[in-house]
Amino acid sequence: MKLLRHMHRAPVRVLRLQRRKSMIKIRFSMIRLQQALSQEKDETKQMLRIYHNYVMGHASKAELKVANQQLGDVLRATGLSIFAILPFAPITIPLIVKLGRKLGIEVMPSAFAPKDKLLHTKTVLTSSTSAHQAKLDSATELPLVANSTDPTSESSHKK
Repeated sequence: MKLLRHMHRAPVRVLRLQRRKSMIKIRFSMIRLQQALSQEKDETKQMLRIYHNYVMGHASKAELKVANQQLGDVLRATGLSIFAILPFAPITIPLIVKLGRKLGIEVMPSAFAPKDKLLHTKTVLTSSTSAHQAKLDSATELPLVANSTDPTSESSHKK
């Protein structure tokens, strides 16, 4: 009788342990997804601030480069979201990512890709580096508006 009861309880216990293990994996995956989405949100806000500063004329070239990289990440995420709504997405998205890496194209946004598999690196600017770079850019920058009295200017017309 004991043997029969032991045989019956063991599979139930195994099923409970497997269920608990899968729930832990799901929770861990959801936490990683939340962190990646939070990182993307912060980087996108920084990108918008840099573009705003660029329009006002206060952004350096290094900051603009970081903003352009983040814009590429946003476009990558948009492209993958199209495949996420298609049928068989759990099969097609990993296939697209693997094919892209074979061809040397990074398909995943930087927040979602593993750090060792990133093809491009994103640099984070500190405020001191940004201020120093802005001083250098303003010192070497050419005027954006051509002088209308300058004879070499393309905007001047010959009469």
